[in-house]
Amino acid sequence: MPSQASRKSETITIDPISRIEGHMRVDVVVDGGEVKDARASGTLWRGFENILVGRHPLDAARLTQRVCGVCPMIHGTASANALDAALGVADKIPPNGRIVRNILLASNYLQSHILHFFTLAALDYVDVAALADYGGPESDLKAVRAFIERKDLSPFFPRYEGDYRCDKKTNVDLVRGYLAALHVRRVCHEIISAWGGKMPHSVAVVPGGVTSEVTADKIAFTLSRLGEVRDFVEEVYIPAVYTVAGAYGDYFDIGAGCRRYLAYGTFNLDDASADPLARKRLLPSGYIGPDGRLAAASADKIAEDVAHSRYTDDCAAPPAEGKTVPAPDKAGAYSWIKAPRYDGAPAEVGPLARTLVGFAAGGAVKPQVEAALKAARLGAAKLQSVLGRHLARALECRLLAAAMADWLGQLKLGQPAAVALTIPEEARGAGLVDGPRGALGHWIEIKNKVIGRYNLVVPTTWNGSPRDKAGTPGPMEQALIGAKVKDRDNPFEVVRIIRSFDPCLACAVHMVTPAGDARRVL
Repeated sequence: MPSQASRKSETITIDPISRIEGHMRVDVVVDGGEVKDARASGTLWRGFENILVGRHPLDAARLTQRVCGVCPMIHGTASANALDAALGVADKIPPNGRIVRNILLASNYLQSHILHFFTLAALDYVDVAALADYGGPESDLKAVRAFIERKDLSPFFPRYEGDYRCDKKTNVDLVRGYLAALHVRRVCHEIISAWGGKMPHSVAVVPGGVTSEVTADKIAFTLSRLGEVRDFVEEVYIPAVYTVAGAYGDYFDIGAGCRRYLAYGTFNLDDASADPLARKRLLPSGYIGPDGRLAAASADKIAEDVAHSRYTDDCAAPPAEGKTVPAPDKAGAYSWIKAPRYDGAPAEVGPLARTLVGFAAGGAVKPQVEAALKAARLGAAKLQSVLGRHLARALECRLLAAAMADWLGQLKLGQPAAVALTIPEEARGAGLVDGPRGALGHWIEIKNKVIGRYNLVVPTTWNGSPRDKAGTPGPMEQALIGAKVKDRDNPFEVVRIIRSFDPCLACAVHMVTPAGDARRVL
């Protein structure tokens, strides 16, 4: 949906933010060309937790995938993990079940990261208008002819103008990457469909494992498709990020944020029963505070604040005790997003958090990051930035595509992939995993064999949170404060920072003005 910047005094209002999932508004106060204050607002209430109350517990793993059509697999996984714990089978998942869950989730990661960079974020840096009079080789022209010959280039126009830095040949190459990404995302969806029945909203992940049988045909199919994805990541995605970084290197110094990072970790590598944050995972869990030191992550340190959120005050609680009671007219509230805090402070979640935690932990993540930093001639501190978030996603795709090939080799034909379940009268469980956009928690309470309470704390609840009762801005708000804005009518800096977080506010209803007036794409 196109958006617009207001002309009120020194406040720039962008509502809605386009090229993200869901409904979000941002207000930034600019003084002397610098953002002095920022407020990020979620503008839609869905109440998904309330929909689940009273339903059969096994419905949760199906229905919570409907929170988002872009990243449903992570909600299905988190919900299944919460139910695994509540039903007492967390230590009984067969290896095939664990591995197929990993393959499904990794495929969703790949398509989501590729979508974010090429379809949502890259257009902040690519000048599509430069294609109209490009005079390069015919092969390049042919690749983008559909764009050049169209008179109406919506949704690429109207848009902000002014800060496009790549030459015409580079712009063509990046648009070719955009077109190739559409195909590769479909390939990732095909892998999910082979193991999960369909995409979006797979039906394979269930408490106790997966319903998908392991067959030689599925393994061979996945290996062939995975080869296409790996080629794209190596030959198109990672080079494209480096290309953008070469032209917009100053964005390694913009948008750092709160400098506190939380990762739950994901992709279980063993079948042991343990605290989910203590399990051996490909992407490890951990917390990095402002001192830069890695510490173990603890669910006991998580609580939700609602001082400036449109919920009743008694909704402020640890997630396992959380309520979802709307208060649309609450004084001082400006967002439908709650404000989760870790040990009383905001924390950034997502690919950057996972990369920094993994780098500090010294596992599989570290050598990739070291090689990338050496190639880009950057210090590790530069990762805490707009471009650092983009680079983190690209490197994560390389790691996951390689891991998927290994996991396929670990599957055992003819072995079970799930265990039988018994629904207890009462139970509690938590599923804490990292999705493409960051730390995701599902908390379930079963009463009288139905869902008595359900709570979700999703990645953008962390990153897009409003101020808390202490007045501390959320991570995205902090990333905006201090940013330089060269042109208030074309605030590239603001939207580039926001999109680097890949906000997802539960894609559902999209609104247009009754008059249908055109607005500039932001």
